[in-house]
Amino acid sequence: MLLQFTIPFRTDWGQRLVVCGNLPELGSWQAGQALPLHYQPDTGIWTSTLTLPDTELNLEYKYLLLDERDGGTHWEWGANRQEVVAEGQFQQVILEDFWRAPAQPENELHTAAFTRALMRRPGGAGQQPRSTARVAHSVVRFQLPAPRVDTNHQLCVLGSDAALGNWEERKAVVLSDRDYPTWCVDVALEDAARPVYYKYGIWDAAARKIIHLEEGDNRVLLPGAHKHTLRVRHDEHFRYPTGPWRGAGVALPVFALRSRSGLGVGEFTDIQLLVDWAKLTGLKMVQILPINDTTATHTWVDSYPYAAISVFALHPMYLSLDAIAPLADAAHQQELQQLREELNQRDFVDYEPVMQAKWKFARLLYQQEKAAFLASPDFRQFLAEQQSWLVPYAAFSAWRDRFGTADFEQWPAEFRTPPTYEQIINFDSPEFDEYGLHLFTQFHLDQQLRTAVEYARYHGVVLKGDLPIGIYRHSVDAWTQPELYHMDRQAGAPPDDFSVTGQNWRFPTYNWQRMAEDGYAWWRQRLTHLSRYFDALRIDHILGFFRIWEIQGDSVEGLLGRFAPALPLHRDEVRARLGWFDYPRLCEPYIRWHMLRDIFGGEADAVRQEFLEESGYEAFRFQDHVRTQRQIEAVFEEKLRTRPEQAEALRRVRDGLYRLVNEVLFLEEHGTYGQYLHPRIKLQHTYSFRELDEETRHRLWDVYLDFFYRRHEDFWRRQGLVKLPAVRYATDMLICGEDLGMVPESVPGVMKALGILGLNIQRMPADPKTEFGHPDSAPYLSVVSPGSHDMSTVRGWWEEDRAKTQRFFEQVLGHWGEQAPHFCEPWVAQELLVQHLYSPAMWAVFPIQDLLAIDADLRRENPQEEQINVPANPQHFWKYRLHLPLEQLLEASVFNAHLHHMMVASGREQVY
Repeated sequence: MLLQFTIPFRTDWGQRLVVCGNLPELGSWQAGQALPLHYQPDTGIWTSTLTLPDTELNLEYKYLLLDERDGGTHWEWGANRQEVVAEGQFQQVILEDFWRAPAQPENELHTAAFTRALMRRPGGAGQQPRSTARVAHSVVRFQLPAPRVDTNHQLCVLGSDAALGNWEERKAVVLSDRDYPTWCVDVALEDAARPVYYKYGIWDAAARKIIHLEEGDNRVLLPGAHKHTLRVRHDEHFRYPTGPWRGAGVALPVFALRSRSGLGVGEFTDIQLLVDWAKLTGLKMVQILPINDTTATHTWVDSYPYAAISVFALHPMYLSLDAIAPLADAAHQQELQQLREELNQRDFVDYEPVMQAKWKFARLLYQQEKAAFLASPDFRQFLAEQQSWLVPYAAFSAWRDRFGTADFEQWPAEFRTPPTYEQIINFDSPEFDEYGLHLFTQFHLDQQLRTAVEYARYHGVVLKGDLPIGIYRHSVDAWTQPELYHMDRQAGAPPDDFSVTGQNWRFPTYNWQRMAEDGYAWWRQRLTHLSRYFDALRIDHILGFFRIWEIQGDSVEGLLGRFAPALPLHRDEVRARLGWFDYPRLCEPYIRWHMLRDIFGGEADAVRQEFLEESGYEAFRFQDHVRTQRQIEAVFEEKLRTRPEQAEALRRVRDGLYRLVNEVLFLEEHGTYGQYLHPRIKLQHTYSFRELDEETRHRLWDVYLDFFYRRHEDFWRRQGLVKLPAVRYATDMLICGEDLGMVPESVPGVMKALGILGLNIQRMPADPKTEFGHPDSAPYLSVVSPGSHDMSTVRGWWEEDRAKTQRFFEQVLGHWGEQAPHFCEPWVAQELLVQHLYSPAMWAVFPIQDLLAIDADLRRENPQEEQINVPANPQHFWKYRLHLPLEQLLEASVFNAHLHHMMVASGREQVY
């Protein structure tokens, strides 16, 4: 059998095409051994022919562009091409391919969000086998990847040949969706000796008609009348006449869901109610916050969803007790019902009582169901598949409770090493119940969440998860694989609109060099696990894959951080650019008497005497026991413990001392003994900077701008291109990146190249010279939203700054010369909502608070109670809860119909 590869492609000098695949003749997937293609100048086609044994052909292959100018090897986009030809069926197979270019917007329609949820194929529909009739003639296998076909529709082909209906619509040939999202059909042409003109269409089987014929010129199949020949026509991209697909979604944390059957907090089973509401209103996505277990202290501190004790385990808070089994003991069942009524009356998530109730009844159910649970084949399969993370998690959770802390460094020495499978999974051990409880909760959490996921997919709704950028310091992950992290450092974020002193998340930073040694296996495992539950994913602080804001372990605030990795300045370079170098003046806290008076007022002298010592005339340095913010924090924790009545004054002094520690202009690079330096972020706001002479200020500012905005652009671009592909291509989820804040110029280009959607928040425009963004300017591969969980809602923001609100009312909403209403009235919220719906962005996702804001009867009375997180407050408790049950929201027929109409009118409800 002859196998011929053909592909039209225009190359530049020094470039050539090869084909690589699973056959030895194609290099057995070794790019260096790939089959060279030869260019035909008269046709512009690259081609090559192989002679193969006349046996069944199971072919997988892809094309590569080799660039001799830079040594680059560029694979075409997409999954491996696959072709199957039965033994003895054809004497010749001609593959007529087209190059699949990366970074094309339509590529993202091949992700799980579309193929498993939005455009899922119902079982049995359109799955007729490929025709093999009349194989002695010239057979054309029409193939087209087209994920954007509604669940109830099919793809068809119509053309000039009689076998393609002679352009008669009712005779169109319907393609099989057996290999969806690729559609395929074999057609024996009536007159293969003449050119065939054809187009693809969307076929409505119920109405037996084409509802959309692709736009543009006819496709052309050149003559090819050879008998016993299979021509595989790999076409690309259905040309939709209705423009690109766009959808809308709702964002709400699972803990904030309220249902009449809950226990004071949202549960995985409640997701189905939210999906019902989304489907009713034309919303296509439900976006949630991280759902991993954060149980470290059994206190309110654990309410922070970005500090998971395992990046794999699910939070027991979301467990539906009723979905496991009824409690056999009537008294316990009555107690549970009373608690449900009590906790459900609260307008916030009362975290500690909720968790106490969950654990109490989970233990009772475990003992009640233990025998059946341990014997369950489903549990045994779950344990076998998930044991790599599940077993250490069960041990960690049991020992956390046994020793009263999640800090494994404080456990007895013999427990600091993670256990083996055999040590934990011994059903007959007297200690087993300590571990069995956590196996039990994780099994049922997994089942309940996966049930909700399948429910969402069945109803054509995408469930979008959230990937935190960091890991918790006292977590299973840090315990079992400490070599993957820099445990002596802290991750955070530089100063921004959320926090003028930056954010210190206290998470360890990643040891990327070590992670690269096994091809980022930890990341790939993490993403694969998340794809068990989600078809789309938001990557929190995606900038961390380019560079993370890294803070030394002795800092409390985020100002004394530096980007890592980075290209620090050698002290000789600083000296050359400033004209001088004085280490104490540039790198140690600059403290003068007049600063103490400014910061501490009447307490300045007392602060000087207790914490400082003289280093010159009216100049001071810290005493040894308070040289770092962590030392200061420890001193004041003791003061606050013994003198709680003076808490406000003590915190004011403590924060003033933190400010003095921040009075430096350069920070040392780790382990370089002052040889390499980083300019301190926002140094222009320091006394130290302002009190330099004018010429030095000018030179230092130039160093600063060069360092933060020019020096690292290509360096950080390469960092992202190395690390992000491991995340992007680990699964087929639709990936969205939270790219807010101080964004390097290279980030949007890298995200676009990898098909990662960006985020556009109207109040945080990417252009620093613009006060407000506009959804109209968002690119297609993006998500637009009026806000996020880290911001006040639209109604809350409207009341924060009257002058800013007036400018927004005039400049963005177009009410020039009118007085903005004092409150964000429903009609104002709707105007803002409509702006986002008509954006060209693929997705418009709204916090549910902002959707309810357009209805005066449904929205919460006090908008200040709607903000989920306050980033500037590290002690913030995450307790927001929807103020009305989802059952009531489902019954709000007038509002739901109105919202659905808005989705339809904006084109965000339709498939085409």
